[in-house]
Amino acid sequence: METHLKVIGALLILLALMHVVFPKRFHWKEELARLSLINREIMVVHTFFIALMVLLMGLLCLTSSTELTGTSLGRRICVGMGVFWLARLLIQFFGYSSELWKGKAFETMVHVVFSMFWTYLTFVFFRIGLTG
Repeated sequence: METHLKVIGALLILLALMHVVFPKRFHWKEELARLSLINREIMVVHTFFIALMVLLMGLLCLTSSTELTGTSLGRRICVGMGVFWLARLLIQFFGYSSELWKGKAFETMVHVVFSMFWTYLTFVFFRIGLTG
C-alpha cells in the first residue's frame, strides 16, 4: 500500500498545482466580477486553501507512507482522508449538474477520470485505515 500512497502523493501534488490555471481556464476575471466582493474573495480564498490542503495531503503521502500504513495514528489519518475523498466522490455525482458534462466529449472524459480518481483515493485510504 505504500506504493499506492506514493502514487497518490504525486497525483495530489499535481492536482494542487493544477489549481494555478483555474482562474484563466474558468474565466474567473469575468465570471467573478459579477459577484459581490465578499463572495468573490471567498471563492478565491477557499480555492487557495483547498489547493493547499491537497498539496499537503500529497506531501504527507509521499514523505510518510510508512507511518501512514504502519501506525495507529497513520491509519486514523487515512480514515479521515478516506472520508474527505468519499465526500468529494459523492459531490462529483450529487453536487454538480450533469449538464456540465453530458454530451460534451472533453467534459465527460474529465468527469469519468476524476470520478475514478476519487474512487481510487477513497478505496486506498479506507483500505489502509480500516484494515491496517
